Amino acid sequence: MLRRVVAAAAVVLGAATTVVAVDPVLAADNPYQRGPEPTTSSVAATRGTFATAEVSVSKGNGFGGGKIYYPTDTSKGTFGAIAVVPGYTATWAAEGAWMGPWLASFGFVVIGIDTNSRTDYDTARGTQLLAALDYLTQKSSVRSRVDVKRLSVMGHSMGGGGAMYAALHRPSLWAAVGNAPFSPSQNLKSDRVPTLLLAGQKDTTVTPSSVVGLYNGIPAATEKGYLELTGAAHNFPTRSNSVMMRKVVPWLKIFVDHDTRYGQFLCPSLKDTTGITSYRSTCPLTTAGQ
Repeated sequence: MLRRVVAAAAVVLGAATTVVAVDPVLAADNPYQRGPEPTTSSVAATRGTFATAEVSVSKGNGFGGGKIYYPTDTSKGTFGAIAVVPGYTATWAAEGAWMGPWLASFGFVVIGIDTNSRTDYDTARGTQLLAALDYLTQKSSVRSRVDVKRLSVMGHSMGGGGAMYAALHRPSLWAAVGNAPFSPSQNLKSDRVPTLLLAGQKDTTVTPSSVVGLYNGIPAATEKGYLELTGAAHNFPTRSNSVMMRKVVPWLKIFVDHDTRYGQFLCPSLKDTTGITSYRSTCPLTTAGQ
């Protein structure tokens, strides 16, 4: 039985919280756990403990090509994976490439993709995220390093809407992250994938209120989180961003690796509130439904 970090329900910074018991368990009980005991400084670091390598992917297989980043360590077994897509008209190299080695060094296989057309809408981007995961697990040169069960998606803006589309259409995913997600053609009332949504406080393209609306639409039975980044505009995920990643990494660790050691950073409230204006979640964040 995996340890469950037990905490309060949805919180906003500054609100009162209640902490209840934690049921400890040996790390050996979790076959998915990767990496050493995390600390506040290690979660905020731009690199984890795994050395990484990368390989380019040509256009085809249902998406516009991209790049795979992966841990080089073959002694730990397979790793969970995440497919990431940039925003409207953007390329992976220009917008998202900074996060590939970052996430891989924390023990994930990452495929960052370009889209078939730079003007593809959210639904097309979501379809291409799923195609990228299928390529990664079935055809790629690193497929033997990937746990085919533990897959996740992330995107920015129109790509964030794509990540939401992917979650809705493949509920077997273990996590989804939407960075300022633009989702004009869908709602999340049937979302069953643990979903983290991030908004920029000064984003006038995808406003915080619109992201909160998506968050509120996710069913109560689905684990979810909402973060509003202080002073951030719409482009907050397009360059190295420790405020964002020190929350995204724990989310992926909790739900893709079932690593409850990372629960302390998100529940019962944020352990580090630097750069965060508002936070809501369904703490305790458990993986029972997975």
